[in-house]
Amino acid sequence: MGYQALYRVWRPQQLKDVVGQEHITKTLQNALIQNKLSHAYLFSGPRGTGKTSAAKIIAKAINCEKAPVAEPCNECASCLGVTSGAIVDVMEIDAASNNGVDEIRDIRDKVKFAPNEVRYKVYIIDEVHMLSTGAFNALLKTLEEPPGHVLFILATTEPHKIPLTIISRCQRFDFKRISNQAIVARMRHILDHDQVVAEDEALMMVARAAEGGMRDALSLLDQAISFSEESLTLEDVLAVTGAVSQRMLTEIVSSIKNGDTLNVLERLNLLIQEGKEPLRFIEDLIYYFRDMLLYKNAPQAVDLLERATVDEDFLRIVEDIESVWLYKTIESLNASQQEMKWSAHPKIFLELALLKLVNQQVPADRVVSSSQTSSVELEQMNEKFLSLQKQIQQIQAGTSTNVKATDSSQPQQRRAKKIPTQGRVSTGLVKETLKVADKQQLQLVTSRWGDVMDRLKNQSVPAHAWLSDSKPVASSSTTVVLAFQNEMHRDMMDTKFRTVLESILQETLNGQSNFITLLQPHWEKVKEEYVNEQKGTAQEVQDDLVDEAVKLVGEELIEFIDG
Repeated sequence: MGYQALYRVWRPQQLKDVVGQEHITKTLQNALIQNKLSHAYLFSGPRGTGKTSAAKIIAKAINCEKAPVAEPCNECASCLGVTSGAIVDVMEIDAASNNGVDEIRDIRDKVKFAPNEVRYKVYIIDEVHMLSTGAFNALLKTLEEPPGHVLFILATTEPHKIPLTIISRCQRFDFKRISNQAIVARMRHILDHDQVVAEDEALMMVARAAEGGMRDALSLLDQAISFSEESLTLEDVLAVTGAVSQRMLTEIVSSIKNGDTLNVLERLNLLIQEGKEPLRFIEDLIYYFRDMLLYKNAPQAVDLLERATVDEDFLRIVEDIESVWLYKTIESLNASQQEMKWSAHPKIFLELALLKLVNQQVPADRVVSSSQTSSVELEQMNEKFLSLQKQIQQIQAGTSTNVKATDSSQPQQRRAKKIPTQGRVSTGLVKETLKVADKQQLQLVTSRWGDVMDRLKNQSVPAHAWLSDSKPVASSSTTVVLAFQNEMHRDMMDTKFRTVLESILQETLNGQSNFITLLQPHWEKVKEEYVNEQKGTAQEVQDDLVDEAVKLVGEELIEFIDG
């Protein structure tokens, strides 16, 4: 094949071309000029940041015919031979496929021989963390005291997997993620050389998708150029990377803040149909909220934004959103992202996450404006509210009478009756359950609740999502009491998914196939009432015993002790 990928054509041939690692390249250049190279180096850092490229440049520089030099000349026979791989004294070994003891012993046996074509033998071991324990042990002594004509350079993306005995024998350099600005500058240099026209927004999106890796950035750029036609546009990059445009993110966030559920779901469905991955979308959304929070607290830190570009729409939406809401939103989306990673249906969890954010928006001004309530209707509502408030006060004072409702107050009375009736039914059932409940039953249910959730998830992912908001708070031999944080979650489990949960409870627990649902604040109130009732009953029994004792022996023979 005549064509080579961009990252191969533009692989750094000098240390100054290694972008974003000036803290390392400057140190190595000084060591090369002063001829003070260590016998072993460890290059660690994320993928595509220049570790192996820097290692090959060092191998060329120390063997360059013009040495000592800060940079290889890339013109002499030694430099050209190392670049092409023709010189056998410079060996690049992939530890992922050569990780056994025999391969390392072979290296250990050959290092004692002098190089054939150049001054130094250089062993570059890539992904060194993949070596086996035996291979590391075989390398120890040679790595500590190699012959003077041998240089070891180890490269890894996971330095924490390398034994400390190996790390202590090397001079370590940590390569860092390359900044988006440095990646864009390098890509612009390449495109200008190849006379390719590209939008600045497109290059910035490539840099963000690369996540600090120059090789990933050039691979994406190569793919986007092949996809584009006359010039590289932002739409081309979005199609290739699967990312979501800032315009779409802004529209979705605005719909969330406005409580427009239909628009949020329609936009999400459109993105999924276009091939966007749910996990990638929620990641973009988290970063977008992160950028909003960062800009809201530090407007001057524009260079630190990961996904957002500061434009009119961005500024408008940042002004309308409070920091507290952004904190809660990021935490909520992060939890949903973790659930999506292990789910076979990530789209469902993404929809639930967005619906949860929409349901949190209940601004009073939006309710009034959206319903376009007239002043007359507002006055009528106010009168009904005052009437209802008066009736509630009468009930609390014990002076309520059965007053026939007028036609205008009937809707309000029906609404007022609904919630207390449900509360009385739920309270009665819970108190009856508490009479026969015990701690051992609750401990048994709690210990097996993980199995209940797993079985429910396998049978119905939506039911698992609704139930995850609850926890068992009491249990008898037949009934489990579940306390929910959210009213919508409780209602869904109590109606739509009751049969599913009862079936799984029957399979998992010892006969507790029935369950009662209530909200957490309601549970706290019921529990307190039940405890007080039990204390009152105990006091009545105690008073009855005292009365009987007085009748039998007389009050003068009984001594009352407080406490």
